[in-house]
Amino acid sequence: QAQLVESGGGLVQPGGSLRLSCAASGFTFSDYAMNWYRQSPGNERELVARIGITGDSTTYADSVKGRFIISRDNAKNTVYLQMDNLKPEGTAVYVCKAVRDLTATGRGPLVFWGQGTQVTVSS
Repeated sequence: QAQLVESGGGLVQPGGSLRLSCAASGFTFSDYAMNWYRQSPGNERELVARIGITGDSTTYADSVKGRFIISRDNAKNTVYLQMDNLKPEGTAVYVCKAVRDLTATGRGPLVFWGQGTQVTVSS
């Protein structure tokens, strides 16, 4: 019953902005690091951004540094991706992923994937 549901995608002109949301349910959101990936035809899946369980640490792909910001609101069980100065190469399906690290107990991670939301950057 764990679910991740993305929203906020759409069509935007180059240089424009979008804010993606990923709403989590069915698991303890605050125990999971959150990630945004993107996938487009002809390209491998790319990790765009990740954020730690409390929001204390963030990581970005070089291609989006300075333009994208990942954040989370544990009270709302939601992770966000603010995307500014969008470029045509940003056109992709954006997917969120939740990861719980269990290596301290000798177990593999728990992972949940969303279905994705389409972002199209075009004039």
